[in-house]
Amino acid sequence: MMTRRQRIISLLEEGDYSPSELAKALDMRGRGSIKIILEDLKAIQRTLKREGKVLLIKPAECRNCGFVFKPEIKVPSKCPRCKSEWIEEPRFKIVVRD
Repeated sequence: MMTRRQRIISLLEEGDYSPSELAKALDMRGRGSIKIILEDLKAIQRTLKREGKVLLIKPAECRNCGFVFKPEIKVPSKCPRCKSEWIEEPRFKIVVRD
């Protein structure tokens, strides 16, 4: 049986996912599921360095004005430019480091 983090790694090696999509794929429900996924991604990022892999981050983006956030493991709640809450979540993928 795979742990939740092992399942996340497996999914991210196959394709790119947002935190919400990961939570859905892992059948996680509830308010704290995104927070748990983000904590798992931070831990996974540290372990990947030892394995010669890297966690790629496509940054979050405001759907209203197009503002691109820093590529980090978090889901912003509001755009600093236009104050919109219509935010496209960041996407994550695991690749082998060259």
